[in-house]
Amino acid sequence: MAFQFLGYDAEMAQGARSFVAERALLREVDSPFDLDEGQFKRLYRLTPNLVYEIIDKIGSRLERKYVSALSAEKREFIDFQVLAALRFYATGCYQRPVGEQWGLSMSQSSISRSIHRVTDALNETMFMENVRYPMTVVERQVARSNFSAAREPLDGAIGAIDCTHIAVIGPNDHEEAYVNHHGYYSINVQMLFKTVVVFLQVCDSNLKILNVNARFPGARHDAYIYGMHPLFGEQ
Repeated sequence: MAFQFLGYDAEMAQGARSFVAERALLREVDSPFDLDEGQFKRLYRLTPNLVYEIIDKIGSRLERKYVSALSAEKREFIDFQVLAALRFYATGCYQRPVGEQWGLSMSQSSISRSIHRVTDALNETMFMENVRYPMTVVERQVARSNFSAAREPLDGAIGAIDCTHIAVIGPNDHEEAYVNHHGYYSINVQMLFKTVVVFLQVCDSNLKILNVNARFPGARHDAYIYGMHPLFGEQ
């Protein structure tokens, strides 16, 4: 009986290795970077050149000394981690469907690890270096000028703010707090842009994100989240 189990385990291991090899082959044949720019942007919301810039910026933080099931090549290993995370950000989909989509061919566990690694790397590098608020006096003047020159001018504006719902799996604790007015579980994220705010988001007239607040569950109203923001009441 023990020999039978050993044989079964060996067969299972061989099947798993074959499955990993098939995924690697699919990634090699169907590289997302072979798409034209329009198709690529529809999938990842960024141009290939911008994705290459992100990879160059955070790639060293994604390296692993051991050979991963994602790829035997270090560069490809990093590329597909970034692409998997970007595809997840772009769709808000569950991890398994993201891995099964065109050009990725990754397991759910690999998608999960990639999202965590890339998110941490972005937060530690690009996000912390580039997202800040309030602006300097000069930046405020430039923002007002840009808003005034927009297709639909907003005289005197220096930023824009809004919220968007990011779908999540319902938590065990305080489940009802995460059900938004659309009827699904979410976090209500506010972001601030110099010209436009989304998670509460804040951005500028060039859609540069200045601030993100992802603390509140989906049942919280946008106005409540803004009222809790340090910018509330500023002129």
